[in-house]
Amino acid sequence: MPTAILTGQPVPGSSIESELRSLGFDVHVAAGAAETETLLARVPGEERVAVVDARFVGHPHALRLGLTDPRFPLAAIQGAVTAQPAARQTLTRAMARENSTGGGTAVDVDSLADRITAALDADGAGVHRPELGSLVAAVPADPQARNEARQAVAAVDDEAVRLKSAVKARDGFVTTHFISPYSRYIARWCARRGLTPNQVTTASLITALIAAGCAATGTRGGFVAAGVLLIASFVLDCTDGQLARYSLQYSTLGAWLDATFDRAKEYAYYAGLALGAARGGDDVWALALGAMVLQTCRHVVDFSFNEANHDASANTSPTAALSDKLDSVGWTVWLRRMIVLPIGERWAMIAVLTALTTPRITFYALLIGCAFAATYTTAGRVLRSLTRKATRTDRAAKALADLADSGPLAEAGAKGLRTAARRLPGFATPAVALLGGAAVVATAALTDFGGPWPLVAALGYVLTSALAVARPLKGALDWLVPPFFRAAEYLTVLFLAAKADVNGALPAAFGLVAAVAYHHYDTVYRIRGDAGAPPQWLVRTVGGHEGRTLVITLLAVLLTAAQFKVALTVLAVVVALVVLVESIRFWVAAHQVGAPAVHDEGEPA
Repeated sequence: MPTAILTGQPVPGSSIESELRSLGFDVHVAAGAAETETLLARVPGEERVAVVDARFVGHPHALRLGLTDPRFPLAAIQGAVTAQPAARQTLTRAMARENSTGGGTAVDVDSLADRITAALDADGAGVHRPELGSLVAAVPADPQARNEARQAVAAVDDEAVRLKSAVKARDGFVTTHFISPYSRYIARWCARRGLTPNQVTTASLITALIAAGCAATGTRGGFVAAGVLLIASFVLDCTDGQLARYSLQYSTLGAWLDATFDRAKEYAYYAGLALGAARGGDDVWALALGAMVLQTCRHVVDFSFNEANHDASANTSPTAALSDKLDSVGWTVWLRRMIVLPIGERWAMIAVLTALTTPRITFYALLIGCAFAATYTTAGRVLRSLTRKATRTDRAAKALADLADSGPLAEAGAKGLRTAARRLPGFATPAVALLGGAAVVATAALTDFGGPWPLVAALGYVLTSALAVARPLKGALDWLVPPFFRAAEYLTVLFLAAKADVNGALPAAFGLVAAVAYHHYDTVYRIRGDAGAPPQWLVRTVGGHEGRTLVITLLAVLLTAAQFKVALTVLAVVVALVVLVESIRFWVAAHQVGAPAVHDEGEPA
C-alpha cells in the first residue's frame, strides 16, 4: 500500500486525510520536517510515497492526477509531491538536504512539500506536473485564502472534469461524436465495479471474435449480427482507454494488449468475412489478404515516419506549417481526420457494409478507402520530409533499422556493401529498397507458378535489401525503407499463393502474413515502450524479411501447388508459435518486474 505523509499545521475540518485514504494511501502525520524525514525512511523501498501539506485544498481528482499516475517516477502539484520506488532515493536525498538546510532551497515557500519539489527541480530530477485545467490544488496561507480556495473547488464539478479528461483530446469523427459521448459513462461504471482496462480489452477481443464467427456463417442474419457485434467491440475498445484515463490504471502490459488486440480483432474479422463468403460460393481470400497487407503497410508508414522524426532537431517544413494552419479552420480538422479512415470510421464502414451488402463489396470498399487514405498520408509525409531541414539522430536510425527486420543474409551483405553504400546519393537508399521489392513482387504476380524468375528476383532482393541498410537510415526519405520491405514480403506471399491456384493456399498465406505481421507490430510496440527491439536470436530464427522471401520463392519452385499450400501452413504455424511465445514471455516479464507504465493514445489509422 502506498504511504502519504501529512506535514504542516493541521486544519480543523480538513478532508485531506480521508481523501488520501480514498485514493488508497496509508496516511501518517508528521509534526515537522525532521519527523517527515524519519517517517519517509520507514516506508519500504518498494512502495510509492507522497509528502502532502496538511493545509491542502483542492479537488480529489487533482490529488489523483498528482499522486497516483503510474507513468511518472516523480510527480507534484502544489502542496504535494510523490515518488515511485524507482525515484525514492532521489526524493529521500532532496528531503534530507531540505531538512538539513532548514528550508534553504526555497526560503520563500513555507510548504515542505513544495520546498522538496523545488529541491528536486534544482537537481534536474524531472518532476512531472499534470495539467489540472480548471481543477484546484492550493495551499492557502490564511483563513481568507482558504475560504476562497474552497469556493473555487465548489465552483468546478470534479467528476465532470474527470469524465471529460477520460476521452482522448484528439480522436476521429465517429469516435468523438458517436461513441465517446456514452462510452465514458461505461468506463465510469466499470471503474466503480473494480474492473480493469485489461479486462475490458479482453472483453472487446472476445466480442470481435464472436463477430468474426457470426460473419463466418455466411448467412444474412450472421452478417447483421457480425456488424452489430463489431460496433459493440469498438465501443469496448474505446472504453478500455477511457477507463485507464479515468482511473489512471496505466501499464506496459495494458498498452501492449490494447494495441495487439486491435490488430487481432480486425484481421480475425477479415478472415471471418472470407469464410462467410466461401460458404456462399464466393472466394474473397485474396481481397481479405490484400486488405490486411494494405492496412499493415499503412501502420508501418505511420510508425516509421514517427520514429524517424521522434527527436529530430528542427521542424522547418512549409508543409507542416500549412497543416497546422488548416487545423485552425474548424471544418478542415474533421475532414482531414475522416479521410485517413481511422479505426472508428473504418470499423463503422465495415460493420454497416457487412450487415447490408456482401463480403466482396465490403472488401472492395475497404481496399479503395484504405488505398486513398494511404496515398494521402504518405504523400503528405513525403512532402514534409523533402521540405524539412532536420538532423536525424542515431536513436532514430537505430529504430528504423530495427523496424527493417533484416535477417542474417541482409546483415552479412550489408557489411560487405558499406563502402559502396556511402558513395550513393541520399535518395538511393529508399529507391534501392523499392526497386528490389518491386522486382520480386512483379515476377511473383506476372509469371507462372513454379517458374524460376521469382527466385531469381528474390536473390536480387537479398542484395538490394543489404545495400539499403548498409549505412545508417538518416536520409530524408529513409523512413520508407521498412514499409517497402513489408509490402515486398507480404505481396510476394499473396501473389505466389494466388498463382498456386489450389484450394486453401490463400488462407494459408493469410495465416503466414498474419504471423509475420504480428512480429512486426510487436517490434513497434517494444520500441514505443523504450524496451528495445526483439532479440537478435528471434529475428534470425524467423529469417528476417529477406530470408523469408527467399525461402518462400524457393519453395514455390521446388514444390507442387498442393505441397506449397502445406509448406505455407507449416511456416505460418512455426512463425506464429516462435514469435507469440517470445512476445508473451517478454511482456509478461516486463509487467512483473515493474516496467514503466505506458499509455499509448494510439495511431490515427
